[in-house]
Amino acid sequence: MTAGREVLTARCYATDRGDPKQRGFQNTLRTIGFEVKLKPFIQRADGSAKGDWDVGITLDAIEYAALADVVVLVSGDGDFDLLARKIREVHGKRVEVYGVPKLTAHSLINASSEFIPIEGDLLLG
Repeated sequence: MTAGREVLTARCYATDRGDPKQRGFQNTLRTIGFEVKLKPFIQRADGSAKGDWDVGITLDAIEYAALADVVVLVSGDGDFDLLARKIREVHGKRVEVYGVPKLTAHSLINASSEFIPIEGDLLLG
């Protein structure tokens, strides 16, 4: 993903549930150069939960699209198809999407410049 490229930023977006394993993974990401952005996990009285990063990811991606040649999204969320199209059409930039094939929305795959399946060597063992 980064071979032969200058990386302007690498960000991970997560919900903080206070889970020790999750914090360990986040610390590993920090060690290899990621900025980890956290939001508190909110449990509502009705049992539903909130803590998604869609707006934050979109704002950051649009900001960096003005500076970068390529924006890489590691997601399968079809909500990001609009973001991928906007970056390609308005900013004229390449959008690469990495995702697990069975869990990635077709609309996101179609909106990307290139879809790279997360499988085989890209999977963590």
